[in-house]
Amino acid sequence: MNDYRRYLTRDDLPAPLSRLTELALDLRWSWSHASDVLWETIDPDLWAATANPWLILETVSRDRLESLAADPAFRDELERQLAEREDNLNGPTWFGELDADGHLGTVAYFSMEFGLSESLPIYSGGLGILAGDMLKTASDLGVPMVGVGLLYQQGYFRQALNIDGAQLAYYPYNDPAMLPVIPLRNGDGGWLRVTVELPGRTLQLRCWEARVGRSRLLLLDANDLVNSPRDRGITGELYGGDNEARLTQEVILGIGGWRMLEHLGLSVRVCHLNEGHAALAVLERAASFARAHSLPFEVALRATRAGNLFTTHTPVPAAFDRFPPALARLYLQPYAEQWQLPFERILQLGRVDESGNGNGDEEFVPAYLALHGCGAANGVSRLHGEVSRRLFAMLFPRRPLSEVPVGHVTNGVHTPSWDSQQADLLWTRSCGKERWVGDLAEVGGGVRALADEELWEFRGASRQAFIAAVRSRLARQRASHGATEARIGETAQLLDPNALTLGFARRFTAYKRTNLLLSDPDRLSRLLTSTSRPVQLVMAGKAHPLDRNGQQMIKDWSAFIARPELHGRVVFVEDYDMAVAATLVQGVDLWINTPRRPWEASGTSGMKVLVNGGLNLSELDGWWAEAYAPELGWALGDRCEHDADAAWDAAEAEDLYRLLEEEIVPLFYTRDQNGVPREWVARIRESMARLTPAYSSNRMLREYVENYYLPQAKAVAEREGNGGKLATELEAWHRRLKDHWDSLRIGDLSWSREDAGWHADVQVYLDDLEPDDVAVELFADPDVRHRLQRIDPLPGAIHGYRYGATLPEDRDPQEYTARIVPIHPAASIPLEATEILWQPRN
Repeated sequence: MNDYRRYLTRDDLPAPLSRLTELALDLRWSWSHASDVLWETIDPDLWAATANPWLILETVSRDRLESLAADPAFRDELERQLAEREDNLNGPTWFGELDADGHLGTVAYFSMEFGLSESLPIYSGGLGILAGDMLKTASDLGVPMVGVGLLYQQGYFRQALNIDGAQLAYYPYNDPAMLPVIPLRNGDGGWLRVTVELPGRTLQLRCWEARVGRSRLLLLDANDLVNSPRDRGITGELYGGDNEARLTQEVILGIGGWRMLEHLGLSVRVCHLNEGHAALAVLERAASFARAHSLPFEVALRATRAGNLFTTHTPVPAAFDRFPPALARLYLQPYAEQWQLPFERILQLGRVDESGNGNGDEEFVPAYLALHGCGAANGVSRLHGEVSRRLFAMLFPRRPLSEVPVGHVTNGVHTPSWDSQQADLLWTRSCGKERWVGDLAEVGGGVRALADEELWEFRGASRQAFIAAVRSRLARQRASHGATEARIGETAQLLDPNALTLGFARRFTAYKRTNLLLSDPDRLSRLLTSTSRPVQLVMAGKAHPLDRNGQQMIKDWSAFIARPELHGRVVFVEDYDMAVAATLVQGVDLWINTPRRPWEASGTSGMKVLVNGGLNLSELDGWWAEAYAPELGWALGDRCEHDADAAWDAAEAEDLYRLLEEEIVPLFYTRDQNGVPREWVARIRESMARLTPAYSSNRMLREYVENYYLPQAKAVAEREGNGGKLATELEAWHRRLKDHWDSLRIGDLSWSREDAGWHADVQVYLDDLEPDDVAVELFADPDVRHRLQRIDPLPGAIHGYRYGATLPEDRDPQEYTARIVPIHPAASIPLEATEILWQPRN
């Protein structure tokens, strides 16, 4: 364990407070709020403004620290918090009981962004928030996980709106000294650095660490004085720059990230790629194994790929990163030489046709490399799994869509990070303090037992706290614009703590259809200005600085909000970040989401309202497509895809208004004699009890562990064992398939009636393949397969055999087609062997 005190930029902490450093540097405070009282006591104003304990500790005055060191109550509270932290970090965990022998080793989770807290702004949106929630959940459950990412000097842009409602983008500097990170040290105590090769030069990368409870986040940055000014800015912006800058960042993340893990001596069994940005890690991992065991690169890749997991979040081909072959050669040719393989082989792995028979001008796509170099792949919702199978079908030609090897694990959210203080108290009373750190089978039952009055009182308190926080935020927002004292003071009257409150916050871009709710401004205005059933709308969201259409959407909303009759009814909260998101999801009554199906791969913002008693009105896309039921919320769409059909958008806008006017608003305001909307509360209760555990990151990570991490750790250990013996055998089998597949032939298929059903008999010619190299099957739509048994050799034929089986009578024999597919007990088919031969049709 690092001695955190050695990394303080100040050395004047009084001895009784020296261990404050441990608390400040452990981002566990971002979801376990027990220690909040300490930081608020030290500097209440700075705590309210930043919620960053490390910043407070680094900036508080010596006199203030001396005063606190002399305060017995503060010292006692510090000791309590330290003891609580120790108990948490060293106590039993779900994973510790599951994998007591440590077979999993370490999971390395690679991601271009991590959203852990607004105090570490190295994220832009859902992908990063998911990554942060993964690390937090790994800490809760005891899963041995390290995150691998980049420490950006600026990160994603910060947003403000000008007087005309146009978006402004700012890029403030992330001073590492003010961030809750510490330098990683090498064996002699020096700052750990790793290098990667760029065209004509070597890049030095500094290594950092953020503590996340039991988990660690390891970060790389290029802002080292030994690098050129140009290169120091490579890790400047998140998703900024041109194609070359993007590829350079991916080299750093994938290759530099794996090298950092090796320098630290971590025993990584599973390498989890959160999107294709880090795909180059699979090649660096294979090359390292090849060097260590004097193996050919292809054998090493065959061994290590079993321990690589690729999670795709992409809903359409256009969203994949793509690099021209010439650019890929410029940056990856040096690595091809290091890895002792032809550069063309790297290109092949990043193209549709891994065999190299495709178009020579085809672009290099890291997502294809990730799929060609992994042992398993998944989408992030059930629907996205289906979409991804269509998306990657071209990599598995002639395979039925159902056999494209992409599964799914529906995303979840780290509920302790997103629940309000009121929600935390309610869940603790009803379900216990340890509700999110183990099995979730019983979670929810306690909520179902709560009285209507208690749930409605909870929602009222949550809405009141939410509106107070939004008013405070809006006051600071207006002050930053130079507003008058009167304008700033008006914020204290904005919004109604008793009104139905709608929340709408997301990235402003075309597929999100962020203007669908604005399709009829006059109708929306009438809905929001009702005196008998008041409705209010709180909005937030950014448009990418290069997305002019998205920025225009923000201007359109700004113009709408400026209508005099809407004063106090609609507000736009600038600079949508984790703090703003937490505020919104903790207080709104209804969360609205209107993406164009199937472009919302999963979506997690709507999941965050669940723990807080908010309800969802969303398109049947992503997670909501599998979660929705009429007693839980409301849905848009018909579960079909309509692309950018203006007529369909208009129809859904009409449905959106109708649901609000005829169902949602009346239900919220239908009260009994005690002022309780019984039917609305019934939806709250069922949504909280049923959906909160189902869409928590606890459930998500347990699925990854049980269905992917543990089986993959076992598979990679078997392949790497005995100097890669099994991997060598698998590569030889793969070579045999490649050499002889084109010579395989399926002969006549005949049928005969038997008492038990239809008997199939087919002749197969295997060239020089062994019978155990392949399987012969009968296939019928949809997804019906029967394995045939080898009966006897065909007279006079070399490697020719009869295969047969008796099938039930429930299908006409003419519906079946014979086929040959590769088979090996240790291989993942068709992920590792895409070959397939179908019986010719006359």
